[in-house]
Amino acid sequence: MENVHLTSSDVTPDERVATPGPLPRVGERFARRVTFDADSIRTFATLCGDHNPLHHDADAAVAGPFGALIASGPHVVALMMGLDATALSARGDALGLGFEFRFDKAVREGAQLTLEWTVTDVAHKASLAGHVVSVEGRAVDDNGIIYVSATGRNLLRERCPS
Repeated sequence: MENVHLTSSDVTPDERVATPGPLPRVGERFARRVTFDADSIRTFATLCGDHNPLHHDADAAVAGPFGALIASGPHVVALMMGLDATALSARGDALGLGFEFRFDKAVREGAQLTLEWTVTDVAHKASLAGHVVSVEGRAVDDNGIIYVSATGRNLLRERCPS
């Protein structure tokens, strides 16, 4: 499996336009490492309008079922979808067609997870003027424990000249 570790500084928008890559290959993997600290948990939950005390109030969270602040579901999903979009948009014009996420385990404050997607299928779709790239994803810790699992379908087209 090919490992492509992306950070926000790895692929700039200008590089994506200037150097589109070949189609992804089945088995290709892209990943990034994320730490869910208390500030990022609270900030994201506030920005997305999730006022559940388990994402904001340390005392309530410690007394709750997970014993600590936990990241909101949209927080993890947004980071995973951002990784998918960043990796595929390096290849051309990429659009998400649909995703499904399963929350397997709460992401507690301090969790360090690898977010990753693996390409499972690439199929030309003439009616969409591009290729449908199917992916399987997960958020996993260093012990192999899966916190979030996902599947997705993306449309990848040749980049239109500006």
